[in-house]
Amino acid sequence: MLPEAVDLPDLAATSRLARQVAASLGQGDTVGLIGSIGAGKTAFARALIQGRQRDAGLQPETVPSPTFTLVQVYEHPAPPVWHFDCYRLAAPEEAIELGLEQALGEGMVLIEWPERLGDILPDQRLDITFEIACGDARWVRIEDRR
Repeated sequence: MLPEAVDLPDLAATSRLARQVAASLGQGDTVGLIGSIGAGKTAFARALIQGRQRDAGLQPETVPSPTFTLVQVYEHPAPPVWHFDCYRLAAPEEAIELGLEQALGEGMVLIEWPERLGDILPDQRLDITFEIACGDARWVRIEDRR
């Protein structure tokens, strides 16, 4: 069971939470990463993806922010993780063109700026809201709608 609220004093705490969340995910699960620019959404996604790879005995990949590519797919370990950044989408339907439906069917989906997807955002999801506390510290609220 995931906590409802967490204080993250540093990046190490963010990584621990990301690994805990990763352990609760399976194929078809969606995670909405909510928060302002610089709140820690990408750092969390990076820790989750690299933690899964380390746990599977793989060399962790570089996990860049998908701000400009809009989506990155990490095939290993299975199921794949699709990491979307919807900040620059002009319309929710653009996420479908980027492969959102395929992602929802075959992998785990991390979505930064999920509110930009409107009605196409899956109702059943895990929402994680990040707020900047002070310096590197963050406060996180978790709402499990799965």
